Amino acid sequence: MISSTDFRTGLTIEIDGGVWQIVEFQHVKPGKGAAFVRTKIKNVETGAVIERTFNPNEKMPAAHLDTRKMQYLYEADDMYTFMDTETYEQIELNKEQLGTALNYLKEEMEVSVQSFKGRIIGLTLPNAVELKVTECEPSVKGNTATGATKMAKVETGYEVRVPLFVNEGDVLRIDTRTGNYIERA
Repeated sequence: MISSTDFRTGLTIEIDGGVWQIVEFQHVKPGKGAAFVRTKIKNVETGAVIERTFNPNEKMPAAHLDTRKMQYLYEADDMYTFMDTETYEQIELNKEQLGTALNYLKEEMEVSVQSFKGRIIGLTLPNAVELKVTECEPSVKGNTATGATKMAKVETGYEVRVPLFVNEGDVLRIDTRTGNYIERA
């Protein structure tokens, strides 16, 4: 059990059977009345962020997440297969469980899979991935002074805004946290 006075950013706790991660916290001692802890917590499964206050003597159970390194193998019938790199055990996840990770996922990529009480709740990608441009409109000569951009489609089907000098066949580095173009690889 963790006391609300011991809250730290990044700590995971269990509330009503769900896993929540503390995004922000603040210990508040008003001039009048009892102290309290104001927090912003994020549901690890859904991504929903809420604000909640706790009494300083309130205790919450710690949520112990199991994180395993896995390799993405293939997709078949809308199920995505991952293999544990140590035990070679395979698991299948659907599109809803992967969410936006599908935009960056390519075969043989290593990811971290988090589970809570045997239930998979999240997938962590590397901060940046390299993806090849499959479709891109040609750039117009002389239109570079304004810092203009265009849309490019990468091998996973994701569309990203890129500078005009990017061409079809280029390999791009894309930030998986924001979905933005970083540089040509």
